[in-house]
Amino acid sequence: MNLAANTVLITGGASGIGWALAERFLQAGSQVVLCGRRADKLQERQQQYPQLRVRAGDVGRASERVDLFEWVRNEVPQVNVLINNAGIQRRMKLTDNTEDWSQTQQEIAINLDAPIHLSTLFIPHLKQQPNPAIINVTSGLAYVPGAFAPVYSATKAALHSFTMSLRYQLRETPIKVIELVPPAVNTDLGGTGLHTFGVPVGDFADAMMQGLEADALEIGYGTSERNRMASRQEIDEIFQQMNSRF
Repeated sequence: MNLAANTVLITGGASGIGWALAERFLQAGSQVVLCGRRADKLQERQQQYPQLRVRAGDVGRASERVDLFEWVRNEVPQVNVLINNAGIQRRMKLTDNTEDWSQTQQEIAINLDAPIHLSTLFIPHLKQQPNPAIINVTSGLAYVPGAFAPVYSATKAALHSFTMSLRYQLRETPIKVIELVPPAVNTDLGGTGLHTFGVPVGDFADAMMQGLEADALEIGYGTSERNRMASRQEIDEIFQQMNSRF
């Protein structure tokens, strides 16, 4: 992928991995459109980079996904790269009968419904753009689940599967379908302080940009690359080791 001369739409783009990727695309010479739920955070990012376009909205809601697509088509029709990055990670015990199902639904909606729906909405538009791409951000937990975050792990495994099918179905179109596979990254995903052991977000984002520039279709880093390439036996071993304290 040529990292310059794109117009990139990033969901969940105001913080964490989304923002790290946004900065790097801007620095490479691309235009960036950020979508997120917090209007104040988006405005703060726009103050840092006045050339940013921003759109507040909740991609967990189907109607707002359609609104986002229509807004892009009318206001920023040159968008040629969609990055489905928005995500929620909830640590939960499935045996806890006090669990609020609506929270689980929201996690599924943002992590899985949104990237599937947005991809299908944008396909006809992207086919008409130069150098189009759909980039889905999954997780190392898509390959080896974390029992501490069972719904998150399941949604990311499903998104990995969807990405493979999407890539195959679009193989005769100009749209590239790419999967970014983060390990634990030092962001606020799942709550403040939960990922302080993770790799620096800047290091991860740099590696992802290098992989994109090299035209890789699946890009892992650190432990997520180990998980992505693991054999069935190794997956079982990693699963037991990773979840032994849960």
